[in-house]
Amino acid sequence: MRILLTGSSGWLGRFLAPKLRARGDAVIGLDVAPGADTAIVGTVADRALVDRAFADHGIEAVIHGGALHKPDIARYPRQAFVDVNVTGTLNLLEAAAAAGHDRFVFTSTTSLMISQAIRAEAGEAAVWLDETTGPLAPRNVYGVTKLGAEGLCRLFHLEHGLNTIVLRTARFFPEEDDTLDHLPGENLKANEFLNRRLTVEDAADAHIAALDRAPELGFALFVVSAPTPFQRHEAAALKADAAGVIGRHFPHAAEIYARRGWQLPRSIGRVYDAGLMERRLGFRCRTDFSAILEALETGAPLPFHHDPAYVSPKEGRAGS
Repeated sequence: MRILLTGSSGWLGRFLAPKLRARGDAVIGLDVAPGADTAIVGTVADRALVDRAFADHGIEAVIHGGALHKPDIARYPRQAFVDVNVTGTLNLLEAAAAAGHDRFVFTSTTSLMISQAIRAEAGEAAVWLDETTGPLAPRNVYGVTKLGAEGLCRLFHLEHGLNTIVLRTARFFPEEDDTLDHLPGENLKANEFLNRRLTVEDAADAHIAALDRAPELGFALFVVSAPTPFQRHEAAALKADAAGVIGRHFPHAAEIYARRGWQLPRSIGRVYDAGLMERRLGFRCRTDFSAILEALETGAPLPFHHDPAYVSPKEGRAGS
């Protein structure tokens, strides 16, 4: 297929584009920042640019990964989020429907599931988050605009029959967390594979699975995260004594961590459940917490990226 990949110069795009090409797809990248896989430099908020991309390149499918993200809140006004995340998505959906496409993959975020109350983690049990979680009350303009874009995806399936898969991806960024600093970055990322992280490689493979299955599934929405070892009945114990629960699942985890001077989480306030993705999409992330422990125990490289110096290619630019 001839695939328009938005966000092609970004962190996900630089892993996804080569995987698509390796299986024989032609990738036409669109991003505000130049990049190795970016053929069109511009913003999805520009409808004329989107229409030219479809006409000039014979686009047959769209993977829409371009967006303004949560860290961009400090750099961009709210209107920019609406222009890029909502209007940009609408532009692509309208162009895809007009072209008679049979598949559209949209990169969304688990962040839109986190209300201020969930973020505060004040309850007595961990919050279990899956596709049925609601009502949704995003706590910032990033989440609000991504939720709005999800609604447009659903609408275009209903009104135009455009087969659309929405992927609510958990964390896979390489840089330091912009809100948490109580643990070293690698330690924090490793812990998050228990409940809210995946590798960028798995994120890319999930998009390919969604692209392939879209005509069969019609409209579908999936939480995309490494498989959690936990069960719903453990939610209260996770909040009160996460290390104890982890020890029951991974008896040697504390010892393995101690050798590196790392700490297991004492309390876990939320868990992303990606079980529906595995059951219905047929995709399971390859890297889980067991893989982290194996790497630590054997001395192998950690199976995820950590780059405190990473800077998004779109920084200083007006959208993506």
